[in-house]
Amino acid sequence: MLGHFCGKGLIVDLNTLYSVRGRSAIVTGAASGLGLAIAKALAECGASVTLLDLNGEAARLESDRLCAQGFAARAAALDITDRPALDLEFAAAAAAQGGLDIVFANAGIDPGPGFASITERGKRIPEHQIENYSDERWHKVIGISLDATFYSIRAAARIMKPAGRGTIIVTTSISAVRPAAAIGMAYMAAKAGAAHLVRTSALELARYGVRVNAIAPGPFATSIAADRADASAFHAAQVAGVPLGRVASPEEIRGLALLLASDASSFITGEQIVIDGGASIGAAC
Repeated sequence: MLGHFCGKGLIVDLNTLYSVRGRSAIVTGAASGLGLAIAKALAECGASVTLLDLNGEAARLESDRLCAQGFAARAAALDITDRPALDLEFAAAAAAQGGLDIVFANAGIDPGPGFASITERGKRIPEHQIENYSDERWHKVIGISLDATFYSIRAAARIMKPAGRGTIIVTTSISAVRPAAAIGMAYMAAKAGAAHLVRTSALELARYGVRVNAIAPGPFATSIAADRADASAFHAAQVAGVPLGRVASPEEIRGLALLLASDASSFITGEQIVIDGGASIGAAC
């Protein structure tokens, strides 16, 4: 035990402060990228984790790998815009894992191009400007990145509120903090809405011992833009805008994820924590 008395206070055991051992977790969008990094971190630190993803086969493959290493994991296919299916999967996870302590509402969608090119300074893209922005694109992005975030928080609250405990973490984006010409407007609107949904939910659920926070990532090396024809130029443009001079690896989300999932953040709720290498404070110089 590393804890000890110092004056009139008790210094907490730091080995347990950041622990999620024995806790039950759900991660949406968990088959790849940030969701997978979060799911692995939780499982490797002792939590029982359900990996939910539209690509159920990939999610099951990753959960099988975790189980083969001696960790507790399960997986299922889920379209997070399917409200009844989402409620059923959350209930199934809670039943299988003995409750629900942690939810990462991480699933999202490629933000798509904005009205200006990220790789060619000053170039505007007519088909992505507001007068040409399609209803279909708007509703698809809002449905996945905002509506489904609400469904996930609601499903988690239905389980956590009666239990009197729990922590919900939403993946937003630095696009929720400041607009970017190269990012589609629906994505930015959805992420800003999700950030305010986090604050509103945190305010309501605090009385019941449920904390709600958000992680706002900046440029991370995930597959979300890997199929772009100009992927190399896109990556270079991202790096140019980061004061730390690089794009993050998905594993770099783990420390913040464990902070918000554990008792180390017991007095943090309604916050959106940016992790972006400084991109939201100004371009690299």
